[in-house]
Amino acid sequence: MPPPRKRGTALRQQLAELRGPDVPAKALDARALAALAANPGCRRRAILDGAGVNKAALAGALGSPSAFGQSQFALTRGNAFEAKVKADGGAELLRLVHERLDRSAEPPAQARVPELTAIGPEGRTARTALALREATEAAGEWTLLDHPMLALDVAGSPAFLEPDAVVVHPDGTWTVVEIKSFPMLDGSADPAKVGAAARQAAVYVLALEQVAARLTQESAPAPEVRDRVLLVCPKDFSNLPTASAVDIRKQRAVTGRQLARLTRVQDIAETLPEGTCFDPARPAEELTAAVESVPATYAPECLAACELAFHCRDRSRAAGAVTSLGRSVRAELGSLTTVADVLAAARGEAGDAADPAVAALRRAAELRAEALSAMAPGATAPEAPACH
Repeated sequence: MPPPRKRGTALRQQLAELRGPDVPAKALDARALAALAANPGCRRRAILDGAGVNKAALAGALGSPSAFGQSQFALTRGNAFEAKVKADGGAELLRLVHERLDRSAEPPAQARVPELTAIGPEGRTARTALALREATEAAGEWTLLDHPMLALDVAGSPAFLEPDAVVVHPDGTWTVVEIKSFPMLDGSADPAKVGAAARQAAVYVLALEQVAARLTQESAPAPEVRDRVLLVCPKDFSNLPTASAVDIRKQRAVTGRQLARLTRVQDIAETLPEGTCFDPARPAEELTAAVESVPATYAPECLAACELAFHCRDRSRAAGAVTSLGRSVRAELGSLTTVADVLAAARGEAGDAADPAVAALRRAAELRAEALSAMAPGATAPEAPACH
């Protein structure tokens, strides 16, 4: 086994080595962060996302290509709808914000749309913070920030995020706007898609709260980031925009708690063998060994959120891990971590009879045996109870 990495190496250099010297970093967006927060125990995803590894290319090189992600048609349709919503200086978007979230304010007859262009993500982040400060101090005006850049510290590494829009209200409060291309039919949308959008918006709210905290002055409190975001979607089967206010307090609390539990990326990187690299151009055997050097925590929910899910599922099944059956099943089985352990406990070959999980398994095995014996050829069917 090669020696572990030496401490003291700059984190950015370590992550570049893990990604590959000639491989550009893939930006970590809010959707990926929401998925990462939903599975905080997966060190594999944490280090791959932290290093900016393209997991889709990595999965293809491992022989387990992913079907996860949006189609080009969906991306094109979404971009066209977003452009329509933001046309004319965001007049329609601001009207929806006023209608759904802030009826007590003056209607947004005219709004400020500051220029947020700058060099690099760090420059755009600083320009966004300056624009938010100026908009907050300009009392009584509406301000629309189109694709601002926010930074959020994730496991010791900065992640740069780009929400669709942020609106500063006349009272100085901030609202996150999410624009999606799935429809709202009769005023409601697919609950699963709304939930995913809410988790994504919660990441933006957390990043905005960090910006607000840095803008705090002795003479004024931190600007308030509203806990209701605006979800804008096409109305019914048309291309006309409609909107709904979504309360993301629960998603914000859960996501913040999960992100805080993530193991620091530098701590994971320093445990890897020297020379570990996730460059998809490397030989398959070497790449597989690199990926397997980082433990993963697979669950069926990963299939809808991670490009490496098929690869991790195959390894989880081969190892007989009960996590491949789902997190709820894993929680019910307690200390039994493999399917072999579960079957041995059910047959009475292993396990502590005082363990509730073991007792439940043995009772289930008894009931199964009784049911099978009753169905055997020549077995007498149990007498039906008398009706009174």
